[in-house]
Formats: sequence, C-alpha cells, structure tokens
Amino acid sequence: MNPTELRQPLMEAEKILCISHVNPDGDAFGSLLGMGHILARMGKQPTLSLQDDVLPHFVFLPGADTIVGPDQVDADYDLIVVLDASSQDRMGRVFRPADHGHIPMMVIDHHVTNTYFGQINWVDPTCAATCQMLIYLADALGIELDGDLAVCLLTGLVTDTLCFRTDGTDARVMEAGMRLMQGGARLADITARTVNRQAYRTFNLWGEVFPSIRLEEGVIWACLRIADFQAANAPVGEDGSLSGKLIMADEADVSATFIEKINDAGQHVVECSFRAKTGFDVAQLALSYGGGGHPPAAGCTIVGPFDEVVAQVVADLKSTRGVQSAARNGQVRV
Repeated sequence: MNPTELRQPLMEAEKILCISHVNPDGDAFGSLLGMGHILARMGKQPTLSLQDDVLPHFVFLPGADTIVGPDQVDADYDLIVVLDASSQDRMGRVFRPADHGHIPMMVIDHHVTNTYFGQINWVDPTCAATCQMLIYLADALGIELDGDLAVCLLTGLVTDTLCFRTDGTDARVMEAGMRLMQGGARLADITARTVNRQAYRTFNLWGEVFPSIRLEEGVIWACLRIADFQAANAPVGEDGSLSGKLIMADEADVSATFIEKINDAGQHVVECSFRAKTGFDVAQLALSYGGGGHPPAAGCTIVGPFDEVVAQVVADLKSTRGVQSAARNGQVRV
C-alpha cells in the first residue's frame, strides 16, 4: 500500500478519531498531532486521543492542548486512524471494542513487528519514524509541509532517530528533515526541548537505580521498582529513556530496563524496554512476549511477579544475544 491509496477513505470520512500508542514518545505525539493538522487542512475536525497525559517536554507542540483522554472519546466515528502503533492493544483504553469494533480502521506505522490489525494498513519499516510517513501522505494529499505541521513532524523524526544518529538514518531521512526545516521547523529548538532535555527528578531516579545495574554476557539491565519512583518523586514509568543510556556501555550489545507497574486490573506487570547495537535484533524477542518495535529498539509488557519476569527475560536476552553474536562471527547460520 502507498499513501495515495489513503486519500479516498480520508476524503470520504467526516468524523475521524486519531489514536497513538500508550506510553507515547516523540513520534507518537508528533504523528498524532501531525495527522490532526493534515486533516484540519482537509477541512476535517478530528478527535485526537491518547490514554496517557501529554509529557511536559512535548506540551510545546502546536495542538498538544487539543489531545483528549479516553473518557472524552465518543462511540460514533466514520473512521479511526491509528498512528505509530504496532498492535491493537497499544491503543490502550482509547479504543473500546464494544463501541469501536465496527468502525473502519486505518493503520499508519513503521514498526517491522506490526500485526496489520486495521482494515487499511500502510506499514513501512523503511521509514525511520511514522512522522516520516506523514510527509509522504501530505505530498499525496497536496498539503504543504510548513508551519505547525512541519514542527510536529520534525519532532517525531528527531526523537525517533535521536537527532539523526540511529542506524535507520539514511539519505531519505535527512532529506525529510531538510524539507521540514525549509517549512519553518527549527531543528535546534526541537532538539533542545526533547532529546537534550531531562527533568531533575529523573536524575534522582537514576541515583536510586544505578547501584543495581548489572552487566553479564553482553547484556546490561536495570530494574526500576515502584518504590524507586516514589523515592525520587517521579511518576511511575517515566525513566528518562534509561535503556537508551545503558546501551552506550562499551561492553554491552543489548540493554534492557524493567519497570514495575500495576495495571488497571490490579495485576503486577513488568514494562520492558530493549535497545541493541548495530547487528543485534531485540524486536523478535519483544514480539514473542506480545510486544514489538524495531531491531535496535523494542519493548513489551509482561504480566507476572517482577523478579520472575526479569530473570526469564534476561535469560532470553542472553541466549538471543549469544546466537546473534555467533552468527555475526560466522559460527552459525540464523
């Protein structure tokens, strides 16, 4: 599928609900708001919704104050557009199967682990961010890449590539970024507000966690319990993308963070975030646990006792890393 094929269903729909994933990142916020600006320029009045609140360092994005929570989402829409989510469960409480299950769903995503859960699925893992895909959608719709739209899309591109430094950053990504900057988005400003920004409480949290970081067999990991967040006066789950910091260790090929949480059903769950250096793949392991992502960055959420989940996943990471390392050295075929 290509972006031109999305034109007709978008034109025909009047009442449109746009959703991105739980625990949103820059690409989630950027693509959700970017889609909102695209639809507004088409004369639509979309509803933009997330399960979670807008993070403080993304409130600067144009339109961030229009994002509503699950309780403000109606049951009647002509079309649901899902952005940057690889599976249906990633929509969280915003999507209510009883109310929304009959509504046509359009999925726009760049994750290689996408399950193609919509009736219309445009999935392109060659793109570094879903925001990059929306550049091509805007082109197909004849919409200029300027103003608020450019700011939102460049934010997603910057955050998902860590300011154009990840493996997926190719000439097409650089060209996409250049076009958005030509449209008025300021790279330095977006970088300062996102990639180069960290709350003081995050440093307090890391202070609680760093003494327990472990490194074994090329795998480095950290455990973040609810008590650690409470001691640091930090919201549970906001760890400052710690897995992305751990992978910087010279001796590590794979990193992981494990966050203890309690879900809406009162169950103990572990939110897992994985990162990998070039040549290693954590996406398939995440997918095996019901999650998803990309070879260098993936994640999943597992129900179960914290210590048992951590022990099992670390063992799997070591095994997966060992096989991939052997394959890289020409010892086995995978």
